[in-house]
Amino acid sequence: MKMLKSKLLDMKEKEHKDKIEDLKGNQMDIAWGSQIRSYVFCPYTMVKDHRTNYEVGNVQGVIDGDLNEFINSYLKWNKQNKED
Repeated sequence: MKMLKSKLLDMKEKEHKDKIEDLKGNQMDIAWGSQIRSYVFCPYTMVKDHRTNYEVGNVQGVIDGDLNEFINSYLKWNKQNKED
């Protein structure tokens, strides 16, 4: 009986891990050159999203959480790439 419970528990844990992996999706390594945004403070200010090429000159606004335009440009970019 203990062996059966152990097998069932193992199966349940594997299902749970698989579900978590599906939710996570594809993840890139955190490495040099894999950043999605660049922040420039001097001599001018700019934030650029490297996936969508969206740029904004208000670095402080982005740092303070004004990300709506980045989110919108990513959603448009993602939709276009899925259609291709």
